[in-house]
Amino acid sequence: MSFVHTIKSNPGLKKLVHWMLIPRGQARPRVWVKWFVNPFFHQVERGSTIRWNTRMDVLPFNMFALGTGSTIEDFSTVNNGVGDVRIGKHSRVGMANVIIGPVQIGNNVILAQNIVMSGLNHSYEDINLPIHKQPVTTAPIVIEDECWIGANAVVTAGVTIGKHSVVAAGAVVTKSIPPYSIAVGNPARIIKQYDSESKTWKKVSA
Repeated sequence: MSFVHTIKSNPGLKKLVHWMLIPRGQARPRVWVKWFVNPFFHQVERGSTIRWNTRMDVLPFNMFALGTGSTIEDFSTVNNGVGDVRIGKHSRVGMANVIIGPVQIGNNVILAQNIVMSGLNHSYEDINLPIHKQPVTTAPIVIEDECWIGANAVVTAGVTIGKHSVVAAGAVVTKSIPPYSIAVGNPARIIKQYDSESKTWKKVSA
């Protein structure tokens, strides 16, 4: 039995380890975890940048990876508490983004400002319990290579945005978008797709 499995299978030990990593009722890890533990578990490649005013709520029991040449701008929040967060090469996470795993972002992706993407949802079905005391569910978000997501967009759990797609500012993406598409609105709908035969972007009929 592995050390990690031993911790997970023992509720008391799991609770103690969790308290050692994160103060009770908080999401941000303790300073010693940030300084002395995370660097040995996470993959931050050379040439990448995490700005000083970024809030990194990342822990060692899930993966965080940032590829070469990628940047996470100021006032963003990254949280891998319930799922991995992986960001590819030469991608930019704009100012004040919120990324809650599980999220996978590809290479050469542009995320503008104030985008929220969360692979986490709260259960609410039991009316005898406050929602914050009920279990959470997760479904991975995947942003494929070369996408551009506009300011103030929201991407919900379980959504995949296909390669080289554009999501307009303010869009709320609740369903997956195929590659080479342009999506707008709330809920987001596809208005254009690239036609490989004519080599043009064509409008999609309603």
